[in-house]
Amino acid sequence: MKSILHICLTLAASLSVFAADSPAKPLEGKWLPVAAQLGGQAMDDAILKTISLKLESGKYEVFVGEHPDRGTYTTDATTSPKSITVVGTEGPNQGKTFPAIYELKDDTLRICYDLSGAKRPTEFKSVAGTKLYLVTYKRKRDA
Repeated sequence: MKSILHICLTLAASLSVFAADSPAKPLEGKWLPVAAQLGGQAMDDAILKTISLKLESGKYEVFVGEHPDRGTYTTDATTSPKSITVVGTEGPNQGKTFPAIYELKDDTLRICYDLSGAKRPTEFKSVAGTKLYLVTYKRKRDA
């Protein structure tokens, strides 16, 4: 369960990343999760507080505690909902591809990933018995 949780948290961060030349450039920056569900089960706030995500120039970097996960992403803002594909290049998700959907409203970013890698979600929901991971992030503002 711990490894699936780490994969989920890392993936959520990964899928939040968007190409610098795309309309998703406003997604670039630092993000912190405020709520998440995996397979219909809410994740502990204590776990969420250990996660951070950085999106920049088509690359992502997620930390779960002190353990980094890095990779690349591509987005397609012409789909409904908007889609993103995350590919891990370093860390626990190296070599894995995760299809996802995203929604950005002001400083809130919502992403739903299929951690099984099978197919892109069509709705922003996490259902029991699946590997659907739904995360809500808030932009971190530098003090």
